[in-house]
Amino acid sequence: MPEDLRYRIDVSVTPQYLPEQSQPEQSRYAFAYRVTIENKGQLSAQLLSRHWIITDGDGQVQEVRGAGVVGEQPLLAPGEQHVYTSGTLMNSSVGTMQGSYQMLAEDGHSFDAIIAPFRLAVPGALH
Repeated sequence: MPEDLRYRIDVSVTPQYLPEQSQPEQSRYAFAYRVTIENKGQLSAQLLSRHWIITDGDGQVQEVRGAGVVGEQPLLAPGEQHVYTSGTLMNSSVGTMQGSYQMLAEDGHSFDAIIAPFRLAVPGALH
């Protein structure tokens, strides 16, 4: 099935380890991630909610669902971007995150913007 060019949201994520907020001796690792959401479609679309799947290095899965992102439900016109920073805590020094944003286009069509898996890792934790 060809991609519908009216509804295209690109999501890119840049993760960062936060040593000053981590306590490795207590298996507590803090990460920030900067997300860029760009409307590459032909219609304006609003981000209504999020669904994250966070998997730590021990295989423990945590799912996070909620309205908007950091308290906002941005409306993106074609070509517009929304950038925000958030964070998560994990019990291991390595893990992954992935998920989706639930979007509503100006024509009333609902669709998911997929967030590809990305790695969270303490520098030097992966050999």
